[in-house]
Amino acid sequence: MLAIRLPADVENRLEALAQATGRTKTYYAREAILEHLDDLEDVYLAEQRLIDARAGRSSAYTLDEVERALGLAD
Repeated sequence: MLAIRLPADVENRLEALAQATGRTKTYYAREAILEHLDDLEDVYLAEQRLIDARAGRSSAYTLDEVERALGLAD
């Protein structure tokens, strides 16, 4: 279960969309979350990796290094 507070203008837009389409506000809120959750997780992961790399806790490799290691270099 999840309860969220939305700005009045967003709530009004969501209500209008729900009424116009015959779907519920919950349907559209769920769809929006599902659509963007992967992107938000990717951003968080990238930020964490950057922090780790800058702190020297992880290594980075160039594409050339990876291709050579995998025997894919020309």
